[in-house]
Amino acid sequence: MRKSTALVVGAILLLGVVAATIGSRGPAPAPVKLPAAAVDEPLAPHPGSESVVLAGGCFWGVQAVFEHVRGVISATDGYAGGDADTARYETVSTGRTGHAESVRVLYDPSRITLGELLRVFFSVAHNPTEWNRQGPDVGTQYRSAIFYANADQLRIARAYILQLDNAKMFRRPIVTELTPLTPERGFYTAEAYHQDYARLHPDDLYIRINDLPKVAALKAEWPQMSR
Repeated sequence: MRKSTALVVGAILLLGVVAATIGSRGPAPAPVKLPAAAVDEPLAPHPGSESVVLAGGCFWGVQAVFEHVRGVISATDGYAGGDADTARYETVSTGRTGHAESVRVLYDPSRITLGELLRVFFSVAHNPTEWNRQGPDVGTQYRSAIFYANADQLRIARAYILQLDNAKMFRRPIVTELTPLTPERGFYTAEAYHQDYARLHPDDLYIRINDLPKVAALKAEWPQMSR
């Protein structure tokens, strides 16, 4: 991100360290068949569009997953949690801006619900028990977060996290932050070279190691929701 060459090489060199670190806390959970959200909105009676902003590590992989989900209109890489002045990749990468690499998922609520999107988010798009990291990427900009736009999104997200934690679906508690989007701290679209990166660069070593397995897991775990 430019994660290509230098960062990919660094990621490979760090695999042993990362594995040891994760191993000391128990292995990261494999994709799991999570239950449906007990608290959710019904499908809308007519086609439309709604959006939710999700953060779960490098936005390349999260975007790649949701671009393959039925009912999703678009998935856009960007930054959320900080202000407009610092919404640039080089600045966000310092880990000192408050931003997280995020994806704005625009979806048709007559075809898929927020609860179903969160089911995908928690099961295959990322590991929600990792604190300020995902795989080889470490820092607050890679934290797990849901940036909610309204009270209904907060209600559904909070209830689903509680549902999964109470059912002990993961070996460790979910650490996903729930943060409101505000006029001062909204979603800011990332640079053009980040958009559709996984689709445009399937042979990139970083993508092959970290992101293509997520898309494969989506199709294996949720064939009824994948396209």
